[in-house]
Amino acid sequence: MVFHLAKRAVTSFRNHPVNEEQLGIARAVLLPDEFSLWTRMQNRDQRHSLQVLARFDVLRSHATRDERAAALLHDVGKCESTLGWSGRIVATLVGPKTSSFRVYLNHEEIGLRLLHDISSEPTLEVLRGDSTDECAVALRNADNM
Repeated sequence: MVFHLAKRAVTSFRNHPVNEEQLGIARAVLLPDEFSLWTRMQNRDQRHSLQVLARFDVLRSHATRDERAAALLHDVGKCESTLGWSGRIVATLVGPKTSSFRVYLNHEEIGLRLLHDISSEPTLEVLRGDSTDECAVALRNADNM
């Protein structure tokens, strides 16, 4: 777990924007309102979600659009967080000590709320963990690689 968090911190240090090809991938998978919300994420989170999608596609080659959308949107609640790179590391280490840290750490719940009226029920099921175990495991594994 520590190795994974350290690796994630290093790879997310740079916050450069995704390129047009990467934007096209997200646009092709997401519904218009989902894409609009996805673009509110920090650049580092957009890049991470595209990496998760690529790994998810390998693990679950027969994934539906809804499942693939969940891979892209699994961290979308982080768009409500004002924390930068170092603040996120501190929040992960010390827990929900401040309101800013709580927002960041509760990003999954926040993401579900933001997506409630704009995503399909199958996408929400995957994000809630209500989908098939195989899909949930594939998404979790793709996120933790």
